[in-house]
Amino acid sequence: MSQDSPDHEAKADVADDSFVIRVNEHFSDIEKADWDRLSGTAPGSHPTSYNPFISHAFLSSLEESGSAIAGTGWLGQHLTLEDGEGRIAGALPCYLKSHSKGEYVFDYGWADAWERAGGRYYPKLQCSVPFTPATGPRLLASGTVDVATTRQALAAGLKTLTERLGVSSAHVTFAADADIAAFEEAGFLHRTDQQFHFRNEDYGNFDGFLDSLSSRKRKNIRKERATALQDGLTIDWLTGSDLTESVLDAFFEFYTDTGNRKWGRPYLTREFYSLIAERMPDDILLVMAKRNGRYVAGAINFIGGDRLFGRHWGCIEHHPCLHFEVCYYQAIEFAIERKLEFVEAGAQGEHKLARGYMPVTTHSAHFIPNESFRNAVADYLEHERKDVSRFSELLSEHSPFKKEN
Repeated sequence: MSQDSPDHEAKADVADDSFVIRVNEHFSDIEKADWDRLSGTAPGSHPTSYNPFISHAFLSSLEESGSAIAGTGWLGQHLTLEDGEGRIAGALPCYLKSHSKGEYVFDYGWADAWERAGGRYYPKLQCSVPFTPATGPRLLASGTVDVATTRQALAAGLKTLTERLGVSSAHVTFAADADIAAFEEAGFLHRTDQQFHFRNEDYGNFDGFLDSLSSRKRKNIRKERATALQDGLTIDWLTGSDLTESVLDAFFEFYTDTGNRKWGRPYLTREFYSLIAERMPDDILLVMAKRNGRYVAGAINFIGGDRLFGRHWGCIEHHPCLHFEVCYYQAIEFAIERKLEFVEAGAQGEHKLARGYMPVTTHSAHFIPNESFRNAVADYLEHERKDVSRFSELLSEHSPFKKEN
């Protein structure tokens, strides 16, 4: 095992009279058809709730590309629940982690406090989609066992795994509301945070969206869009068969530039992009900016059942307002054209408010076996939830929309 990898391994499965929960280190250990059936991501079946990040294609690509593996601090500990007949009836994506990078729900203060008190915070269990701050299902359930029972069993199984491994904690981030309720019932602590999402109010086009804004905000957006393209830049939307290796090479150069500046090194490998372009091309939208016949900037988005998920951006030429155009305004245009209801613009960023993205609360759940540490974190979270709520209300008062909207 590499120096950067966790040094704990799960040894035992969890069982009772009606089900068995198994720990799987690799996605290749889990049948794609079973996982996609549980997650609602089976090919050809894209309901409104379809979330591309929880698909076997996306998660296995992270692993097979070397992006989320033990050597990068993401050792798979994925839980699967088998019913009485041996069929997989539930699942939970989970990793044993040696750091807190690539999560976007920050617990560095918790780690520092625990280690100053003489404890060892890492490794910890992390239930999430690596490097992806997008809300989605975590407790995956089918109808072969009652859904509520499955969720309860998986939550209990995660607690048991945490205790058997002897790790400090388990964290379930960007979880759906139904999952949060199940985790709270199981004794997990509830944490909230904030993102900014655009909502498509049946706009006919981008001008229809602009008409819903106050005059000052409308003028500012028009000015930013004109400024972004003033140096002769044009914008391409690339998806499906448009995602050639040369296009991916260009985008990876943009992503690498951003990754080197923000994280020290990029989280995702070049191979990851080739794998997802092969396995889920119609779920990907690249917004690419071109000047003089050459791509100079771009953003990658993923297409869900009712929303567009904005992810990474980068550039090799710097142009005023180009980030706003490529990441925010083009995403809104695409959502309106495709009649998608939402655009999720990733983590943080109060600057998104002025561009039509409103505050939305996100949720996570946390299990801490140590009672005194758990009580201290619970007290902190009670105050933090109030602060998040107050800040959201304050931001909403400064909505860019006309008052009647």
